[in-house]
Amino acid sequence: MTSSDGRTERPEARHQQVARNIRNDIEAGRLVHGNALPSTRKLAEEWGVSVFTISEAMRVLAEEGLVRNESRSKRVVNAPDQLRRSEVRPQRPRVVLVGGYPGSGKTELGRILARETGWPMLDKDTLTRPVVEAALEILGHSPHDRESETYLSKIRPHEYEALQDATSENVQCGNSVIVTAPFIREFNDPAWMARTRAFFEAAQATIHVVWVYCDADTMLTYVRRRGAARDAFKLADWSAYLDAINLDFRPADTHVVVDNCASSRPLQEQAKELVKAILADEAL
Repeated sequence: MTSSDGRTERPEARHQQVARNIRNDIEAGRLVHGNALPSTRKLAEEWGVSVFTISEAMRVLAEEGLVRNESRSKRVVNAPDQLRRSEVRPQRPRVVLVGGYPGSGKTELGRILARETGWPMLDKDTLTRPVVEAALEILGHSPHDRESETYLSKIRPHEYEALQDATSENVQCGNSVIVTAPFIREFNDPAWMARTRAFFEAAQATIHVVWVYCDADTMLTYVRRRGAARDAFKLADWSAYLDAINLDFRPADTHVVVDNCASSRPLQEQAKELVKAILADEAL
């Protein structure tokens, strides 16, 4: 349950937030089956929480079978399904556009979907960040700038153009694609959505729009932990950042919402349901 400003009200939220993010990392393949986790103290430092909070998070994950306690101080990732490899190749390619605010878990969802289907995942930051950072420096800006008018008007549109071109190339090869990016402006623009749907439908592909929702506290936990330089502006005044975004935002087009709040169902469960719906060509 969340308050009107999106903040989690459950008293146990902090350890649930940590547990959820570690669970997502395991299911997305960032934490590998059989590998030992860092010590409780190191995890507490990494997440900026107490040792007690980490112990409670580990208890939750151990009860779910995702973490195995091998000794008093050693915990090991227990995810044998990571070794399974599968590829789903529908006759008509699917284009899955996954959007959400920074720290919402869209990349984690994309990775889980990719592992479930064997489809390539195209992440905006992974594809474009080195070129974007070089371009910003050439233009006299910080390579981590994502707020200036220069970035928004001169660079950002080309990021999405590159992302669409890479998606189109895969579709032309008959591949389904999972595409992850904020997509906030794009999903709020009916004209952009109409053009994008028409473009991929002309290429005999089916497009599905997914919005990842996450409450403010869970997002903050994740953004702090990942420590990306491009997040410094947000973390410098988190309250002001929250005032500038709309946590109740939803895409203007037909879409499905995946809830990645600490109190919601595991992301893996929602991902499996999403794959089934996409393959069944249900209207999303």
